[in-house]
Amino acid sequence: MNEAVYYKRNLAIINYTKQYCVKPEELVSSEGFHQFLDLFFNHLACHNIELYNWLFEGSTIFEVKDSLVRLLKLLLVLEPSEIVHPALKNRVYFLQLVEEAYHFWRNMERYSIIYTRNDEGFQIKNFLEADDDFNRLVLGFYRTIQQKIQGSNNQLYRQLQAGTNASLLLQNYDWEVPQAYETLRNIPFVNQIMLRTPLIIHPKSNKRLGMFTETYQNPIKEFIHKDNEWICMPCKVGTLLLFAYFHRDFIGGAIAVPNLFEMASMKECVNRKPDCIVLFGNPDGKNDTSFYHDKKENIWIGKISAADVIEYFGYVKKMFLTLHNLAMMEKEYLPIHGAMIKLYLKDGSEKNIMFMGDSGAGKSETIEALTTIAKEEIVNQVVVFDDMGSIHINESGKIVAQGTEIGAFVRLDDLDKGTAYRDMDRSIFFNPESANARVVVPAAPYNVVIQQHHIDCFMYANNYTDSRGLRRFDTLEEAMPVFVEGKRFALGTTQEKGISKTFFANPFGPMQRQQQCEPLIEQMFEQLFKQNIFVGEIYTCLGLPNKGDNGIMDAAQALLELVTK
Repeated sequence: MNEAVYYKRNLAIINYTKQYCVKPEELVSSEGFHQFLDLFFNHLACHNIELYNWLFEGSTIFEVKDSLVRLLKLLLVLEPSEIVHPALKNRVYFLQLVEEAYHFWRNMERYSIIYTRNDEGFQIKNFLEADDDFNRLVLGFYRTIQQKIQGSNNQLYRQLQAGTNASLLLQNYDWEVPQAYETLRNIPFVNQIMLRTPLIIHPKSNKRLGMFTETYQNPIKEFIHKDNEWICMPCKVGTLLLFAYFHRDFIGGAIAVPNLFEMASMKECVNRKPDCIVLFGNPDGKNDTSFYHDKKENIWIGKISAADVIEYFGYVKKMFLTLHNLAMMEKEYLPIHGAMIKLYLKDGSEKNIMFMGDSGAGKSETIEALTTIAKEEIVNQVVVFDDMGSIHINESGKIVAQGTEIGAFVRLDDLDKGTAYRDMDRSIFFNPESANARVVVPAAPYNVVIQQHHIDCFMYANNYTDSRGLRRFDTLEEAMPVFVEGKRFALGTTQEKGISKTFFANPFGPMQRQQQCEPLIEQMFEQLFKQNIFVGEIYTCLGLPNKGDNGIMDAAQALLELVTK
């Protein structure tokens, strides 16, 4: 990024490498502060016209800004009684102006970046300390001005995050760049990231629309690369290496990725070619959400065009998982849109329970309900995957499962009320005050996620049938149609509402490649029954009125009885 500070709507990215302020007077004099005042004045004109009229009183924006900056500099060294300025004649309004500006700043998504040429400990230490110092600088500047205007010290001090919400250390990696992808070579990678949690992000959209469709032209040909407007977040989706390129206007999506997917280290990226590449926020004006298989390089590429709607983090997550699923099907792994939990029981036994179902079916919610009621019977539990995994037949002929994510991206509405607060110190919230509010919270260590786990029980999450508890399928012929039909009552988390059907409950790869997926389904289900693994259906009731009078608790109770008998 060439600018010292970049603003876009409610986004601010501060480039410490370009300019780093260490004193309040440097902050007030900076170009970034002047740009902030322009944004703030526009905000006042729309939201507090009385204060706006008092501030301007016929003066131009340039005159007001110049006068205000000089006054703030004077207040840093003098007392108000020593200063002659029109704004000090009405301290009530002036104090309100300062509070409004501070509140406006803190309501922005504020991120900092630092470019580095090495990853030595001293450099990393500087990266963390630089952001901490900037936070103290902004908070100290605000308190100095605020207390001088009110004429007394505060009695209550709130240690708010006044500087940034997150900070990124960026570094160029020497990865194995195929000739067709040379345009990506000099885009810096995120080497380290620091999050100030709980982090609250307010994207423009709160649901995912449309589907990911296959294209037969490599999206890299349409990649719009302007100097220093992109960053790469390297991560591991299951066992695959994925390079996600984010346009800076959508940096909030990149910030949330490490809470959901394991970040890949520089050592894991250098001299390697990724399995998948995502271009997120490409400003091509096409509204594309497409994927492509570069068979020559054996790379899966996803492209999501820039638009307000794609600020919803579901676009990031589901594109990553779609590419993962397509790549895994090439290896004859069957993707499972579901959740898996490993239970450690008091009798010393261990049970691995896997659920399958589309968005809103109740996969994560069933696990949460089980956690609530099973405290006496379960010593410990580990989430293997919360949304997407895969099953395959290992070298010993056993059917096993692996996960993809180290975190969970779940609806707040469907969780137990205490859950979000229990883990809020590590969480990232998306529009928590709105319908379909979501939270990303870490769930499992990466080494657990990618282990090959045996399966004790595999159930379809049925949220639409007015039944309670669960049932076991006796035959392959009885079970497969239920799983393949992928029926659910859509809760409005996407563009769908009401009863819907999706091939194998998985619109992220299997639906687009049904002919390739069908033989895998048959093969895996034959093995499930051959190996006498419990295959059934659990009734979550989430699509029923009033959630079936909390029928999910009945499902959790039936599941508990199954695993403990």
